[in-house]
Amino acid sequence: MPDNKNLTSVLPERLKNAIRDQQERSEILISIIQLLIVTIFGLLYIVSPKTFSEEVSFAPVPWVLSAYLLFSILRLWLSVRRQLPDWMLYLSAVVDMSLLMGLIWSFHLQYEQPPSFYLKVPTLLYVFIFIAIRTLHFDPRFVVATGLSAATGWALMVIYVFTSDPNNSMITRNYVEYMTSNSVLIGAEFDKIVSILMVTGVLALALHRARRLLFESVIEGSAARDLSRFVPEEVAKQVIHSEEGATTGKGEVKETTILFTDIEGFTSISEKLSPEQLIKALNEYFTLVAQPIEEFGGVINQFQGDAILATFNAPKPHPDHASNAVRAALEIQKRLDGVEFGPGVAFNTRIGINTGPVVGGLVGSGDRVAYTVHGDNVNLTARLEQLNKDYDTRIIVSESTRSLVTADTYHFKDLGDAKLRGLKRPVRIFTIDDD
Repeated sequence: MPDNKNLTSVLPERLKNAIRDQQERSEILISIIQLLIVTIFGLLYIVSPKTFSEEVSFAPVPWVLSAYLLFSILRLWLSVRRQLPDWMLYLSAVVDMSLLMGLIWSFHLQYEQPPSFYLKVPTLLYVFIFIAIRTLHFDPRFVVATGLSAATGWALMVIYVFTSDPNNSMITRNYVEYMTSNSVLIGAEFDKIVSILMVTGVLALALHRARRLLFESVIEGSAARDLSRFVPEEVAKQVIHSEEGATTGKGEVKETTILFTDIEGFTSISEKLSPEQLIKALNEYFTLVAQPIEEFGGVINQFQGDAILATFNAPKPHPDHASNAVRAALEIQKRLDGVEFGPGVAFNTRIGINTGPVVGGLVGSGDRVAYTVHGDNVNLTARLEQLNKDYDTRIIVSESTRSLVTADTYHFKDLGDAKLRGLKRPVRIFTIDDD
């Protein structure tokens, strides 16, 4: 299995940008948390009693806190502007720990105690917070950089204690003496450094594994969005959440209202346009027609040349599917009125609508599949659309659809029985007068 670095290298640029965007957003969150921490430090210092004598003219803690605050504000500003390169993040990890260690180191000056005094301050616990917040970037490198900076910083702090007074290293082996005085227990300081390194290692390892999940999540999310462009969104969701994935051979029979559109005289129109003009005009036309279909709960199953096959109630369920299909048809005609898709290029659309049981599902072979609907009612709808030529209409609706629509909602005009090719019995058809 390829590692995270190799996985990143094979990702397309758009997915790399998506991951980068998530990481940059995380840096803003990290900066806010960091600013919150230094604010807490400042508030604690303000409310805590000052035990140093009045003879001390220089109080280092406020200076260190001020430097820390300025750096945190700068970091937040750069993260909001998306100007935090990797080298800046590494530098930030080192500076964060340097300022924190500087703050801890200054305590023995502030409170006029020997250097070993600062080894026992609870402020060291904030080291683990700084290491933990680096995980929000989803890159173990910065967790490791922060952890190593913390371990190195604390080791230098311990060394400073041992070397600050050559005549008294303050080392003891008595645990009680260590807890009740300024003495230093080497084992305790070793435990602190080991704890920092262990926490860093565990978080880095967990993050290494979680980073792969992040990549896979971005890839699957992108694939789902891409898939929804080729199959209905409802089908895409079913494929993503199903155990079998995109499996063919499983169909669902459902009462469905089918809407079929076709452009009148498209062949003659296309002969007058260049290929580029034709594709541009069709794309604009499909965009316009698709909007009412989707707004009223329909799902476009196929683009067939200049025709559109859409279904209502399959695969997306809706109890008022027949009325929705009629609303969509009327809205399509309304939006097309007076619209040109190029100089002098106007499309007159004929629509057929029919309701009845169809079977819908994924069909194909091997790794190439598509969602579609099949059945006599689909063929009937296409033939209803063609009847518009004979009746000089724009919309023809079958009796099965008409019966499901409230009588006083629209003005249906009875066109009588029509004999359709392939059907033994005639079909009662209607058109709609939306005036």
